[in-house]
Amino acid sequence: MQLSALDWGIIITVLSTTLLVGFWVSKRASANSASYFLGGRHMPWWLLGTSMVATTFAADTPNLVTNIVRTNGVSGNWVWWSFLITGMLTTFVYAKLWRRLGVTTDVEFYERRYSGKAARFLRGFRALYLGFFFNIMIMANVTLAAIKIGSVMLGLSPAEIVIGAGLLTVIFSAAGGFLGVLITDMLLFVLAMTGSLLAAYFAVNHPAVGGLDNLLSHPNVVGSISILPDLGNPEHYVPLLLIPLVVQWWSAWYPGAEPGGGGYIAQRMLAAKNENHAVASSAFFNFCHYAVRPWPWILVALASLIVYPDLASIETAFPDVDKGLIAHDLAYSGMLTYLPHGILGIVVASLASAYVSTISTSLNWGSSYYVNDFYLRFINPDASGRRQVFMGRVMTVVLMVIAGFMSLVLESALQAFQILLSIGAGTGLLFLLRWFWTRINVWSEVAAMVLSFLISMFFQFGHRLFGAGTGFGDFLISLESWERMVYSVALTTVGWVSVTLMTRNTSAETLATFKEDIKGADGEIRHGIYATLFSTAAIYGAMFAVGNLIYGNIGVAVSLLLVTVVTGYATWHLYRKAGAGAKLTPAKQTS
Repeated sequence: MQLSALDWGIIITVLSTTLLVGFWVSKRASANSASYFLGGRHMPWWLLGTSMVATTFAADTPNLVTNIVRTNGVSGNWVWWSFLITGMLTTFVYAKLWRRLGVTTDVEFYERRYSGKAARFLRGFRALYLGFFFNIMIMANVTLAAIKIGSVMLGLSPAEIVIGAGLLTVIFSAAGGFLGVLITDMLLFVLAMTGSLLAAYFAVNHPAVGGLDNLLSHPNVVGSISILPDLGNPEHYVPLLLIPLVVQWWSAWYPGAEPGGGGYIAQRMLAAKNENHAVASSAFFNFCHYAVRPWPWILVALASLIVYPDLASIETAFPDVDKGLIAHDLAYSGMLTYLPHGILGIVVASLASAYVSTISTSLNWGSSYYVNDFYLRFINPDASGRRQVFMGRVMTVVLMVIAGFMSLVLESALQAFQILLSIGAGTGLLFLLRWFWTRINVWSEVAAMVLSFLISMFFQFGHRLFGAGTGFGDFLISLESWERMVYSVALTTVGWVSVTLMTRNTSAETLATFKEDIKGADGEIRHGIYATLFSTAAIYGAMFAVGNLIYGNIGVAVSLLLVTVVTGYATWHLYRKAGAGAKLTPAKQTS
C-alpha cells in the first residue's frame, strides 16, 4: 500500500521530535553514569510508570496478542495475563527493597547479597548473560515485528527496515540516555494508545466485519471470544489457564515480568525519588499494562479472523512479503492496511514510536549492565564519568547491530516469547526467596541459571540428539510447550534447591549488612502480600469488566467494577497500614 504525503508528514514529525528530545537532553545525560543510566535518581512515579508502560508497549506486542488470539482465542492471553501476580508482588513487596538497596543495576545485587570471588564472577557473567543474550533476543523480537509491519505497510525489505529503524534508535538512545527515554516515553505512550484505539475502531468497522455485533456473532470469531478457556476440557484449561496461574507466574523469568523485579523495571524503580515513588510507578505500570491496553489489540485480532481467516489468505493478500515471514502475527499489520490516510500515518507513527521506546530502553539497560557491572568492575575501575558514558554509547551501537542480525533469523513473535519463557523456567522461585531465605547462596544462583538453560535447550532440541523413531526421541517430540516448561521448572527447582542445601552459606557479615540495608517496618512484608492479593483482584476485575462491557454483558461488567472498587480500597488501606506514608531517607548509592 502507499502512504500519502499526510501520512509521511505525521511519521516524520513524530520521529524528528524523538530525535530532538534526545539531542536536547544529551548534555545533562552525559554528566555522569548516574545521569546516563538512572536520570540522577530523582524521577517521579508518574514519569517512571509511564515509561514502564511505553517500554512494554513494543511493536511486537500487538503481533504477539494477535498470534495468541488467532491460535488459542482470547483465553490464550492468560499466558501473559498471569504475570500480573508477579507484577503486583513486585509492587508491594520488592519495589521498596530494591530502592533501599540503592544499587545502580539489579545485577549489582549479587555482590551485596553474596560474598567472595564467586559473587564477583556471577555479577560480571550475569551482566553479559542478561545484557547481551537475553537483551538481544528481546530486541531481535521487537525488530522482527518492525520487519513484518514494514514489509506489509511500506514494502521495504527486512534489511532496509533493520538498518533504518536501528540507525534512528541508536542515535536517539546514545544521545539522550535514560532521561531522554523517559521524556519521549510520555509522548510515545499517548501516541501508541491513540494508534491502537484507532486501529481497533477501523478494524471493527471494516466492511467485511460490519460492526461490533456482527464481529462477536461471526462464525469465525464466536468460538474465540471467551475470556476463560473451556473448563470442561483439560486440553484447553490446563495449558491456557491452570499452568500460567499455578506454575508459570512464580517459576518463570521473563523480561518485564521478573519475579521479584529486575531488568528495566528495576532500573526505573532504582531511579525513583524514594520508596513511595518506586511503589507507585510499579502500581501504575501494572494497572495500565493489564487493565487499559489489551482490548484494542484483541479486537483487531478478532476482526482479522474474518478478513484473514487462515495463513493462506494472508499469503494471498501479501504476495510480495517474504514467505518466511508469513505467520498469524502478520494479520495485525494486514488489518492496518485498510486504514484511511491520515489515520494510517498516526497508527504507523505509533508503532514506530513503540519500537523506538522499547529498543531505546533495552539499549540503555543493556549498556548499563556492561558499563557498571563489567567494564567498571573488572576492566577499568577508575574510569571517569564521561568515560563510562562513552563506553555506554559504544555498547549501544554493538547491541543494536547484533540484534538486527538476530531479527533476520526469527520467524514469529510467539516463537521468541516461548524461547525466552522456557529458558527462564525454574529460576523464578529463587528470585522471590533470595531476599529472605538466607540459606540461598551464590551457587544457588549459578545452578539455577545453568540448569534452566541446559534443561530448556534439551527439551527444545533433544529430539535431534536421540532421533525420531526412538522411544525417548518420540517422547520429546510429543511434548507440548507447556509440558516442556513444567518439566523444566521441576528439574531446575529441584536442582538449585539441592545445590543450596549442599553448599556453604553466605558469610554472616555479608548477610548482616544486606539485612540492615533492606530492613523495614514490622509487618511490612505481610501487609505487602495482602495488598498483592487485593490489587491483583482489582486489576483483573477492571480488565474483565472492560471485556464484558465490549461483549455486552452489562450486569457482569458492573459486578466486576464493584469488585475493583472494593479490592482497590482494601489495597490502599493495607498500603497505608504498612507505613507507606512514613518519612523516607534517600537510599544509599553504590558503585
